[in-house]
Amino acid sequence: MPKIKTIGILTSGGDSPGMNAAIRAVTRAAIANDMKVKAIYRGYDGLVNNEIKDFTTENVSNIIQRGGTILKTARSKEFTTEEGRRKAHDNMVANNIDALIVIGGNGSLTGARIFAEEYDVPCIGLPGTIDNDLNGTDLTIGYDTTLNTIMECVDKIRDTANSHERIFFVEVMGRDAGFLAQNSAIAAGAEAAIIPEDSTGADQLEMFIGHGIRKSKKSCIVLVSESPKCGAMYYAERVKREYPEYDVRVSILGHLQRGGSPSAQDRILASRLGVGAIQALTEGQRNVMIGIRNDEIVYVPFSNAVKSDKPLKKELINALAVLST
Repeated sequence: MPKIKTIGILTSGGDSPGMNAAIRAVTRAAIANDMKVKAIYRGYDGLVNNEIKDFTTENVSNIIQRGGTILKTARSKEFTTEEGRRKAHDNMVANNIDALIVIGGNGSLTGARIFAEEYDVPCIGLPGTIDNDLNGTDLTIGYDTTLNTIMECVDKIRDTANSHERIFFVEVMGRDAGFLAQNSAIAAGAEAAIIPEDSTGADQLEMFIGHGIRKSKKSCIVLVSESPKCGAMYYAERVKREYPEYDVRVSILGHLQRGGSPSAQDRILASRLGVGAIQALTEGQRNVMIGIRNDEIVYVPFSNAVKSDKPLKKELINALAVLST
């Protein structure tokens, strides 16, 4: 494999706290290994449209504490086409980029896998998603910060729930993965979490709300993973119909969850993974995601990282059930 002299770096998909820490780490680690760095703005769209600039250490100074991504991000429709990927590759060649580092989630790493297969380009992925839903890594960049943001919001909502003896359904991100809802429910002392991994379906309402409130509680907090069909509004309407004696409210946290300064854990994780990405390239690795497992850096093939739903431990579901009684 030829020596890699220049890397390109981009952030793609939904932003997550810690992306800037990862950009900083990749840039400085690359320079420390005598590589040049090209910053690609607005994700794969920027690669297709040649929004590419030289990056130095100064470009990444004083960004580790900032949320979002200084490279901006976008979801690129053009890159999903063969013509779009051909333009992207032409721009890589024109800018002398030998390898690509992609920071993003499931869709972003799937795009990197396809691109790498079509053009034999070394691609390294960093798991940048608040959902924590990528296989092969215990944590993803942004998950811890988002978890803390949700916990702080629920703490505030509980004050009102208790004061007015209300049931609050709090909707959080994680349409296909319940890590945020389940763990923030435990952290905030919520009474229940309704998540996609729990196969009990609609019966969750009767099990978690009906039995729990009738037993001893006049106020209740329920975390709900977002869903176009069975989100917080759906369950609130059911309570109004089936338990009209209760006062019900809904709080949808939305994009509030994505923002904010990254936690110490996310800054450390992003920094370690960023350094690991450059280390992987120097070792001749390609088409892998850099993950962390049992506090050790690991290389996960793209096909494994995005192949299926990441399992949520049943122990967490059982723990919340016990703690909310």
